[in-house]
Order: sequence, then C-alpha cells, then structure tokens
Amino acid sequence: MTMSSVCRGRELRIISGHGRVRMPPTLSLLANRLATTSGATARERLGFGVVVAIQLAALAVMLWYEAEFFGRVIFVLAWGVLNFGTLILLRRPAVAGALSLAFVVVLILVSQLKHAVLFQTVNFVDLMIVDADTFGFLMTVVPGLGRKVLLAVALSVPLLALLAWLDPLRMRRRIALAGCVACLAALVGLSIAVPSDPYDEFVGGEFFSKFARSGVTAVSDYLTRGVLDSEASHAEHLRLPLESTCAPAVKPPHIVMVFDESSFDITVAPGIKVPPNYREHFASFDGKNRAFVVEGAGGPSWFTEYNVFTGLSVRSYGRFADFVTRIAAGRVERALPLTLRRCGYKTFSFYSFLGAFLSARSFQQTVGIENFYDAKALGAKGVEPDSFFFNAATRVIAREAANAPLFLFVYTLANHFPWDYRFRGDLTPGWRDLGNNQETDEYIRRQMMSAHDYAAFVAGLKRDFPGERFLIVRFGDHQTGFARNLIDPALDDSFLARQIAAQDPRFLTTYYAIDTVNYEPADMSSALDTLDAPYLPLVVLEAAGLPLDPSFAEQKRIFQRCHGLFYRCNGGAEARRFNRLLIDAGLIKGL
Repeated sequence: MTMSSVCRGRELRIISGHGRVRMPPTLSLLANRLATTSGATARERLGFGVVVAIQLAALAVMLWYEAEFFGRVIFVLAWGVLNFGTLILLRRPAVAGALSLAFVVVLILVSQLKHAVLFQTVNFVDLMIVDADTFGFLMTVVPGLGRKVLLAVALSVPLLALLAWLDPLRMRRRIALAGCVACLAALVGLSIAVPSDPYDEFVGGEFFSKFARSGVTAVSDYLTRGVLDSEASHAEHLRLPLESTCAPAVKPPHIVMVFDESSFDITVAPGIKVPPNYREHFASFDGKNRAFVVEGAGGPSWFTEYNVFTGLSVRSYGRFADFVTRIAAGRVERALPLTLRRCGYKTFSFYSFLGAFLSARSFQQTVGIENFYDAKALGAKGVEPDSFFFNAATRVIAREAANAPLFLFVYTLANHFPWDYRFRGDLTPGWRDLGNNQETDEYIRRQMMSAHDYAAFVAGLKRDFPGERFLIVRFGDHQTGFARNLIDPALDDSFLARQIAAQDPRFLTTYYAIDTVNYEPADMSSALDTLDAPYLPLVVLEAAGLPLDPSFAEQKRIFQRCHGLFYRCNGGAEARRFNRLLIDAGLIKGL
C-alpha cells in the first residue's frame, strides 16, 4: 500500500488505499509540522515553537510545585479546563496557552503572598468574593504593586497581539468544548472521590491543584447549602423592634474588651517551663482561670473577631468560613456593639493592622463600631508593644468618659508570629530563657511583656479615673501555630490536621478573664469555667447589668439548654435554628 500526504488549507488529508481520513484541524496541522517544516514560513515555525514552549513551561511549573502524584493529576485536568475553555473563545493555542500560563503563575505568586501573611493559600472563594477593601489592602501592603500591575498589563497587550500574529494553529470550538467538558468531568469526579482537607490550605505548595479542588467544593457547597447554614424555615419569631429594649436607669460601666493576640495558657502542654506566677495573668478578678473555646486554630484571628462581635458561629459558613468578615460586612447586623449603642454607649475599636485587612473596617462598622482606628490612624510604626494600644485607649477614655458610657475594643500585637527573633528585648532586660525551644521561650517572654503592659493599663485606670467604673473582659483569639505539636507531640501533622478539622477542643482552647475597676459585676451566671466563643457578648451584657434584647434573650435560652456549647450543641442544629430566626428578623441579610 502506498501513502502520500498533502496539506490543503487548514486540513491535512491522508490518502491511502483505504480511502481518505479527515483529521481535526489542530492535530492535522501539528502532524504536518512534525512531518515536514520545509514548506512552513519562519513565522509559522516560530509560532509552533511558542506553543510547544508554553506547554513545556506549564509542565515545569507542575513538576516544581506539585509534589504529590494526585496533585499532578489534578493540575493536568485543571490545566486542560483552563486551556480548552480559553480555546472555545479564542481558538488560538498560543494565545490560549499564554493566558492560561499567566493565570497559573499569578495565582501561585498571590497564593505565596497570602500564605506569608495569613498562613493560607488562595482558595476559589477568593475569586467569588472580590471587594474593594481586599484590593486596597494588597495595594497597601505590597510596595509598588499598583505600578507593577499596570506595567504587566501594558506589556501583556502587545505580547498577546504578537502571539496572535505568530500563531499558525486554530482549534475548532466543538473540539475545545469536548476537551473542556471531559477535563472538567474528570476534575469534579476526582475532587468528590478524594475530598480536600481544609487544613491543606494552611500548608504551602500545590497551589494550583488545591485551588482547582477548592472550586469544586465551593460551588458544590454554595449550590447545596448556600453561604450560611440555617434552617429552611421556622415557626418562631423574635420580638421586634429591638431599638426600644435598653434604657439603663443609671450610667452603666465602661466596657473594655482586650483582644489578646495569639495568647493562651501554654502550661496545658506537657513539660513546658514557665516563670513563677505565670498563670496569674489568665485569672479573673475572682481568682478563677476560665477556658475559652474558639473556632480557629493557629492563625485565623478574624474567626474569633466575628464570634465576639456578633455572638454567632463561624462554622455556620462551612467552607466559606475563611471569608467570614468579608461576607458579613453589610449583611450581619446583630452584634454586641449595636446592642450597646442602643443602651447609650459610644463605641471604639483600636485595630492593630490595616483596616482593609479582610474588610475589618467595613465589618466592624456594620456591627456597630462608630470610631475605628487602625494601625495607620494610630500612627503605629510596624509591630508595637501592647502598651501602644492601651495608651491609645486611655487617651480616648480621658476625652470621652464623662460624656457617655464607652465600649472600647483594644487589640494587642506583641504575641503575634513570628517568634524566631527577639522582639523589643529592651523591654525585658532581666529575661533569661527558660530551656524550652527557641520559639516557645520567645513566645513566653512576649506574654510576660503583655502581662506587664496590661497590669500597667489597669493601674492607670484606677489612678487616673477614680470616679469611673470599668468592666474589662480579655480573651485569647487562638493558640499559636506551633502549639498543636506541643499539646500532643505523639501525633503526626496529618492526624493533627484531621483533629483540628474535627474541632478537637484541645487545639481550640485559649482563655477568657473578667476584671473590674471600681465595679462589681451584676451577673456572672453566664461566665462558665469553659465557654464557647459566641457566648462572650452574652457574658459582657449580663456582667454589665444591661437588659438583654430579644435576640440575646433567645441566645441565653440556647446557652442554658446547651450548657455553654453553641455550634457544638446538637450537631449544629441550635445554631442553624438561631440563624433562621435572625434572618427572618432582618438582622442577617442576603445570606
């Protein structure tokens, strides 16, 4: 049998003794180029080389960042979805490949940046929830990022035009659609068969495959349960309106809440050496040490921020929990500061970072903070000791205390990671390391700095404001990142990740403490020895002697039924029911 090949237009026809077989346009042209390049122009040869180079570059990226076989399979399928999806629109393999490669590279760079700041990699939900605050935050924390983005766009447009001119190949849209659907089906099937571990987002590497799998999970969750988990309907309703429910007969105490960054009693870990009287810092005015069960391990401060402002659970957001403050901004209007404002309080927040971080400013203004001061407004120069934020609060008290009761939410920062360097060693001149590992000793030293600054703050309130009454509530927002390995050294990282995902209280317990100045708490019945974080607003309201509005009265009944558990009570059923009541009352909107 004889065979000859000829190229006509955009198709390759192979003529044989058995007839004529028509190949797809892209494959036919590719086969023709492989068979002979003598008839091709220099432009076509260069264009074909560009297509091959882009695919090889993607292969190199996969081999460099995807260490596991399963991750590489997901990478290939996601790369196929991205390429074929772009080819449906453009038909040009060089341009489609360049755009796809650019997306993957930018995703990896942004994911590395996010991991450096938040210990989390980029999730598909990052694309689902894009807001001005987050964009502004990135422009602020990365010097010159705006100029670099504009320069990259300016260079990309002519480069893509050049690639389009060079690209000799075209793919039929029906073939691209078939390829996209096939890759997407395989990606969805594998992602469902082998669900991603939420803890993987706290681990660097495998950025593109994790992003792709998170897309399957996020879309599935959104379609099946929505953003916020709640009952479909409920016969009960909260009594409205809420505005007329608070009229204190006498001026209530000023309330100071101290967000004690990364702080917990490290003696829960076996064999840790601590200074004498270490545990006294975590005790309340009545001498009790109380445990505080938060909903995030090793880093997500905004989880506890949401808990203690709204009195609600982050776990109700499922896979969307990492974005809770961004989602809640403008939508969740049931919160402690709003309730206090109805009781005549003026509300202030002294935030230790930039207000655009995870939409912190927008979220806090939504829940009732009238005066929001972030690190820039406070004049912070990098990381500041806790005294910096206490001093800012003291200045506001001196200016405002005589006019109205005050609510002051004070963040601290000294205990924040990293702990591999000596932060402000000049503030602890007599310090001697205790014989733990370097991180642990540095962490404990900073806790001692925090204890000193807090004691000085309380002493200043007693000295400078003898006629004012203060209720002070402190709490740790989460344990440190290294704590999980200290609490149970026998567990490997994989098992630890599963335990944390299963909300094992050992890795979620910090502390809360109640202190007073010239004041005796009105009601401590909610201040249990162990308390779930969403109940802290209830503790504050009762200790301050303030009446409970209908939403907090209902939450008090849940508290009594569940003995201090909130989302952990009855498999989340109580939290779902409560969310529905708030939605029906118009206190949660658009979720």
